[in-house]
Amino acid sequence: MVNIFAVYRPLLRGLLSLAGVRSKMVEIEPGTAMHFWVGNDVAKNKQTKPKHAVVFLHGFAADGIITWQFQVFALARNYRVYVPDLLFFGGSLTDKSDRSPEFQAECLAQGLRKLGVERCTLVGLSYGGMVGFKMAQMYPELVESMVVTCSVMALTESISGAALQRIGFNSWPEYLLPDSVKGVELLFDVATYKLPKIPNFIFKHYLEAMFDNRKEKVELLKALVIDDKDFTLPNYPQRVHLLWGGNDNIFTMEVAKNLKRQLGDTATLQYIEKAGHLVEMERPFVYNKHLKEILATLVEDGHKKQ
Repeated sequence: MVNIFAVYRPLLRGLLSLAGVRSKMVEIEPGTAMHFWVGNDVAKNKQTKPKHAVVFLHGFAADGIITWQFQVFALARNYRVYVPDLLFFGGSLTDKSDRSPEFQAECLAQGLRKLGVERCTLVGLSYGGMVGFKMAQMYPELVESMVVTCSVMALTESISGAALQRIGFNSWPEYLLPDSVKGVELLFDVATYKLPKIPNFIFKHYLEAMFDNRKEKVELLKALVIDDKDFTLPNYPQRVHLLWGGNDNIFTMEVAKNLKRQLGDTATLQYIEKAGHLVEMERPFVYNKHLKEILATLVEDGHKKQ
């Protein structure tokens, strides 16, 4: 049987092209390249003002466009969307040994600047949210605001240990890099509020298509977890909106509320009921509604400051 994702990807590429979103490989430096999906800068109504740039950062279980496809189609008309594949996902690779979120953020910032992005809003899910927080800290002149979904500023040992205990795994590679069909099913069962009945061959095809670069991804996960004493609470000048799955088992609502307290009074928190860690895929229409409202507020505030 032909792998359904091998068929779906060309179809998705064609649909994205119709929506004005195209694939682009960007060399960051010799030996390092990142793949982006890039949307049109000018709306169909021929408006002269450039669209607000929105950058979508994916989690660990899929590449950029598989994670954010529903959001890209919903937003591409009114925003210039950028969907990178972080290093060792999709077509993005490096020959450097650095696996830290800081290195991901550095490469991402360089890639966006090469694409002409001067200011942007980051929308980050899980691992992508952690990379986004690093990028906002390192490049405040580039990151104007953030929308963070089911993530944390940094994956400290205490946060990591509590999350792993909740979901019943000994390590992140054990959970996030399954090597069996049952493991893929369990990955999505944990990450959703209510996993629909899905035929086993779908999980088998997903296993075959989505878990390449295993050695490097294990290294990414190892570099992600830091000692509690090494974490210092940053002061973010950006507006940060937390948009959560109300039934997230990995980073619960208590984690979200604690994150909001850490961020201070300028941060906001909204949650979507009957949705887990993968809220953007599980309840895409509700998620998109909230995201559009948040982005409209951010763009309006940005215009007022100008």
